[in-house]
Amino acid sequence: MTRAEVGFTVTHRRYVPYSHAHYAGNLVDGAYSLAAFGDVATEMCIRTDGDEGLFASYSDVQFRAPVRAGDCIEIAATLVRVGSRSREMDFEVRVVARGNPERGESSADVLDPAIVATTARGVVVVPPA
Repeated sequence: MTRAEVGFTVTHRRYVPYSHAHYAGNLVDGAYSLAAFGDVATEMCIRTDGDEGLFASYSDVQFRAPVRAGDCIEIAATLVRVGSRSREMDFEVRVVARGNPERGESSADVLDPAIVATTARGVVVVPPA
């Protein structure tokens, strides 16, 4: 029996390493956010269904603001629909802290409010209960 309930949210936080910068200005490619969505979706499925699940699709992926190396990001997945084997989730990457080299090489600021960088909707499938 599933424990999946609409509104349940799983959140990860991570530092974006400089080894992931691909573009000028230390920008990170959009695939970084999608990989983070996969990680948080995996935990969601483990918590709700006792299985890692498999990603079936993404829809409405929006890159709204840049993610840069040195950022601290928060990745959230919220369950919006529960089917017999499918789980639909809304995803969001928020930049919660960012380097501020004008104050010093290793200086950084907590962002309040956080910057919404990437959003998407996704569907995962889990084995039958």
